[in-house]
Amino acid sequence: MTDTAAPTTRWFHLLAWFAGGLFLVNVIPHFVAGVSGSAFQSPFATPPGEGLSSSRLNVIWGFINLVIGYLLTVRVGRMDLRRNSHALAVFAGVLAMALMIAGHFGRFHGGNI
Repeated sequence: MTDTAAPTTRWFHLLAWFAGGLFLVNVIPHFVAGVSGSAFQSPFATPPGEGLSSSRLNVIWGFINLVIGYLLTVRVGRMDLRRNSHALAVFAGVLAMALMIAGHFGRFHGGNI
């Protein structure tokens, strides 16, 4: 006999999926700037998060964020975007990081008007 009941969602799975959403959205500015050949802010610049890093470093940083986001959302627990609590955890992380980096990078690129 096979157990077909949905597995229990644990709080730390929701937390991991939220963090995964944070990392996944952080891929976008770094990877896009990098593949377009533009220098962009990164944690490895001087000063960190404000100075510019090379396009190649931003591609690498974007890729690292993608791997971490993947590991947190797909490899932790049994993530199912059809379940509201699972989707909400990821999307809350995406929105939180998107708003945070919009404010941070907006200071340097004219987005905080």
